[in-house]
Amino acid sequence: MTVNHASVLTKDYFIVYLKLIMNSRDYTLKQAKEFAFDFFFKGDMDRYGTSTCLQFEKAIKEIDKTMCEIEIF
Repeated sequence: MTVNHASVLTKDYFIVYLKLIMNSRDYTLKQAKEFAFDFFFKGDMDRYGTSTCLQFEKAIKEIDKTMCEIEIF
């Protein structure tokens, strides 16, 4: 996947990306986050800037919240 360093990736982008990792590799959210850190961010959360990093964290929180809501029902 090619990423332009000049643009900010959105929360929705990362939600799709993390869900793809989780579904294709049968990973938990924690495992998907670790995979993305190593593979996408190459071990540097500021690789694509602070704004992109914040969007990544928002995506993780939203997925976690959604997963918790599903478990309740």
